[in-house]
Amino acid sequence: MTSQQRQSKILALINQKGFISIDELVELFDVTPQTIRRDLNQMADANKIRRHHGGAERESSTENEDYQSRKIQNLAAKKAMAQQVAAMVPNGSAIFINIGTSTELVARALLQHSALRVVTNNIHVASILSANEDFQVIIAAGEVRHSDGGIVGEATCDFISQFNMDIGIIGISGIGDDGSLLDYDLREVKVAQAIIANSSKVILAADHSKFGRSAMVKQASINQIDVLVTDQAVPEKVANILSEQNIAVIICD
Repeated sequence: MTSQQRQSKILALINQKGFISIDELVELFDVTPQTIRRDLNQMADANKIRRHHGGAERESSTENEDYQSRKIQNLAAKKAMAQQVAAMVPNGSAIFINIGTSTELVARALLQHSALRVVTNNIHVASILSANEDFQVIIAAGEVRHSDGGIVGEATCDFISQFNMDIGIIGISGIGDDGSLLDYDLREVKVAQAIIANSSKVILAADHSKFGRSAMVKQASINQIDVLVTDQAVPEKVANILSEQNIAVIICD
């Protein structure tokens, strides 16, 4: 097992239990305490967990990691996912793109397309896509969130609801074992719900770190999407839901 695979399993355990000790992890993975400490330190440096003497606990369920940290986490996987999502968007499509570092990479991957009509509540996405003069880019009205350039609020929801788009491309902060799509900001969640409700097809881009991760607000259920694009095998409980609902899963290795 590689350190990345072990850390992914550790993160899932911490999200599930809240706190886990070094001794438990040593016994579970049959490695030295030094190896586990190194794993936990690396995960803490990446703001995935909170490190404590003797173990670690999950990050707060009420506050997301800062924007700059999220931009570099699992970057290679997110780029591969972005290319896959872009490949699913035909030229001439009308699409929503919401807030998130993964969706910003999707925007970059779409730059070689033609005649796209894009509605977004993400300032960074609008800036990226404006480089293609063949695109029509519409930015939603509302309050700009200083932390990440997201646009949120009741005005944003009302604006989004005026459109009927071919594809909605969304990101997420966490996915519960029951298939709940979770986020931190109620205002952002309401905008995402409007995007889902007004899209003929919904594509969710979520890397492996989002599974089992806790967040305070339920955005939707995974059975409301049409395609999941991720980078590793989906946990069994979520995989069963996806299979039962005939939701397509694409794994970018």
